[in-house]
Amino acid sequence: MHSDPAAPVVLALAVILIGAKIGGHLAIRFGQPAVLGELLIGVVFGNLNHLGFHGFEAMRDDLFLDMFARVGVIILLFEVGLESTVAQMLKVGWSALWVACIGVVTPFALGWAASSWLLPDETLYVHLFVGATLTATSVGITARVLRDLKNSDSTEARIILGAAVIDDVLGLIILAVVTGLIAAAAGGSTVSPGSVALIFVKALVFLVGALAAGRWVAPRLFKVASRLRASMVLLGVSLGFCFTLAWASDAIGLAPIVGAFAAGLILEEVHYRGVLREEAGESHSLEELIHPISAFLVPVFFVSMGLKTDLSSLFDARALGLTAVLCIVALAGKLVAGVGARGPGLNRLAIGIGMMPRGEVGLIFAGTTVAGQRVLSPPLFAAMVVMVLVTTVVTPPLLKWALAKKS
Repeated sequence: MHSDPAAPVVLALAVILIGAKIGGHLAIRFGQPAVLGELLIGVVFGNLNHLGFHGFEAMRDDLFLDMFARVGVIILLFEVGLESTVAQMLKVGWSALWVACIGVVTPFALGWAASSWLLPDETLYVHLFVGATLTATSVGITARVLRDLKNSDSTEARIILGAAVIDDVLGLIILAVVTGLIAAAAGGSTVSPGSVALIFVKALVFLVGALAAGRWVAPRLFKVASRLRASMVLLGVSLGFCFTLAWASDAIGLAPIVGAFAAGLILEEVHYRGVLREEAGESHSLEELIHPISAFLVPVFFVSMGLKTDLSSLFDARALGLTAVLCIVALAGKLVAGVGARGPGLNRLAIGIGMMPRGEVGLIFAGTTVAGQRVLSPPLFAAMVVMVLVTTVVTPPLLKWALAKKS
């Protein structure tokens, strides 16, 4: 009997996409972001084997699904970049910069210390990676909560969102440095302060260089693209630009998501307005064009992360203690960031709470692989997933309470 090798893949995609929509619906019904439901559905799928059902086990390690998930992460970071601009980062001023710096340094140091204390047998690189994972802040979830609370125009909201964007940039640089160190150590290279500085400079130069060069290249690229008569030119050229920078980022030893994020920051409507005029009546903004693609690929990433979370690895006192400490450290490390806000009458408590959700960015960091191997062990990865869930769940009610308190 003939069997198409794509058949099991498309069946798995059908299960993942339908499950993600059901999970997202339930999460929204309970006042939570849809991403939380998508992740939880994956966790349920991935742990049904403990109840005797093994139908989803093949999906956990499927290489084709893994590729869909990896491309989904690239699209996700491209979207995050599109929702932000360099001008926005500069406008929010010193308050956002101080909040972002404190919100990166504090959880990084606390995560490193907690990992060193609770996991003495792990390497220095794992401790560094735990700290790096805790630096992330989810711009998307924070923005969604502020919008739902009708508080997007407040000074606190602008500081939170600006700091979250800067936080992402700093976090990506730290991730690039830590993964570079791990890759160097795995390859037998000597890790020295000089090599750390080199990786840091490489990441910083790539981001700054990509932004500078991209702002010169993008208008010229889309000027040429506006002459093309094919359909969906804006979408095709933009994705090509994103994937090229993602490839370039990987080629110099950084994570592809660094390049994807930079591509999103670079592309502003002023660069592709000519293409929009040419495609009038056929398309909308670039964010709207990307959305159907992300609606397909991004849930595959979240459900896949849930599928790979083995909750049984947490069923001992040490693992539960680790999870509890990571959650406390993750919340406290961002909460103190609010003290960095400058200005009279600011609700610093609300600003600190607004920085707490890790969401998709934390999952991206936790799921990072080096040389095809995940850095975090199964118990530590499961603890990180629980940390992401906790920080995402507690932020909306706490932020609502903090904003109401000021009122």
